Amino acid sequence: MAKSAKQKEKLLRIVSILEQKTDDKHYITTKELIEELAKYDIEAERKSIYDDILVLQNMGYDIAQYKGRVGGYSLLSRLFEKSEILPLADAISSSRFITEKKSRELIKKLESFLSEYDAGTLKRNVYVTNRIKSDNESIYYVVDAISSAISEKRKITFQYCDWNMNKEFVPKHDGEYYVVTPMCLSWNDERYYLIAYNGKYKEIRHYRCDKMKNVAVLNDASDKNDITKKFDPVHYENMTFGMYSGEDSAVTLEFPETLCGVMIDRFGKEPTFKKSSNGKISVRVNVKVSPQFFGWLTGLGPDVHIIDPENVVNEYREYLKKVLINY
Repeated sequence: MAKSAKQKEKLLRIVSILEQKTDDKHYITTKELIEELAKYDIEAERKSIYDDILVLQNMGYDIAQYKGRVGGYSLLSRLFEKSEILPLADAISSSRFITEKKSRELIKKLESFLSEYDAGTLKRNVYVTNRIKSDNESIYYVVDAISSAISEKRKITFQYCDWNMNKEFVPKHDGEYYVVTPMCLSWNDERYYLIAYNGKYKEIRHYRCDKMKNVAVLNDASDKNDITKKFDPVHYENMTFGMYSGEDSAVTLEFPETLCGVMIDRFGKEPTFKKSSNGKISVRVNVKVSPQFFGWLTGLGPDVHIIDPENVVNEYREYLKKVLINY
């Protein structure tokens, strides 16, 4: 390559070297920087390095200059700081829906945003091995197709699969292809879910994205009706437990004040807390009554009671009786 072409490459190489070799605790000397550039067949002198750094600083790069007999430079800030990368890397490594192979690839990409010193710290602090992970490598294409369909307001088709006793991942309902209007993607219990309007059953349903296969965006426009127009994803998720559907119902719960935080975590700050005559707190919330809702209640122990409506109280009582039969 001609010398002039190499000089055009020079600024980009300097940025790359600073990103890899320096941070707020480590700097590279001018001599070392010249040696690193030489590995790419780029010639440089001390004066030209000084001029190049000045250009990059004027462009907004946060480059510190260390004066003295040796002298040197370091990149103090970058697109992502280590404190931002660490939680991202841990979320990737612990996520169930991302395969172990893909987790390692994504973390490797995150390392490229750090200096080689901080990248080494990242490797020591993030562990992937032995965590329960998905085997479905196509999940990324599934999510991408769904996102495109939502953006383009089109329906999608897919097969819905599950594991059998032989540990085979097979389509349900004899390989039937579902056709739905995707409403939104939801992150719940470390997994992606598609919340969609199913025209066949005329209701909102949800599907685990890692169980979807042969997903395709159709030319058919999304369904438009009262259900899809009134759909509010935040309200829907607050009502739903464990991404399982159930009958909509307004229920009143009573509990000690120590559980106010639990209720806020689950239902947000909008519901009104009221002090009962017995000193406990009551709140009225909208939920989808289902075994998952009852399981959530049971997990909170005997201090939480359903006050009304009576039919939900009776359903919960029957749920507990069925659980006790096995014991």
